[in-house]
Amino acid sequence: MNFVETSLEGVIVIEPKVFVDERGFFLETFRENELYNVGITENFVQHNHSHSSKNVLRGIHYQLTNPQGKLVRVASGSVFDVVVDVRKGSPTFGKWYGMVLDDKDMKMLYVPPGYGHAYIVLSDKTDFIYMCTEYYHPESEQGVLWNDPDIGIEWPSSNVILSEKDKQNPTLSNHRKLPAY
Repeated sequence: MNFVETSLEGVIVIEPKVFVDERGFFLETFRENELYNVGITENFVQHNHSHSSKNVLRGIHYQLTNPQGKLVRVASGSVFDVVVDVRKGSPTFGKWYGMVLDDKDMKMLYVPPGYGHAYIVLSDKTDFIYMCTEYYHPESEQGVLWNDPDIGIEWPSSNVILSEKDKQNPTLSNHRKLPAY
């Protein structure tokens, strides 16, 4: 695996070695010792799979207490994946990083605890897979408005399909519940 740092502290792009032949492909999607060597030392305790249609936007989510680190990837289809620094007091507070994750190059992204995470589906259908370093705690879940003008995420589409809950998320500047840096 190749590990590439991003503009946000601890957010790492993971480029796996994909072995392709006439039968198909093979890749390792998780190797604890290699993650540990680049500083990803949390234990992963929950594995999630989301299936979504084109233009579904999920996020921007984080957990205030019991923050989750996430190792995210796409098994089929493609998404534009976004990480937002929502840690109050961080030098990159309110900054974001985005990239396409798809089933072509099989890149993965590590999102450390304390960051907000979101994605929009670019293909007709997508299977999005992610492992979490903490269990889901619904009472701790928080959200930030997907199109917050102060964050300025450059989404590839404004024609989005949101959950009712995500439609109600406040902007970052109006948020009262943010993790401390």
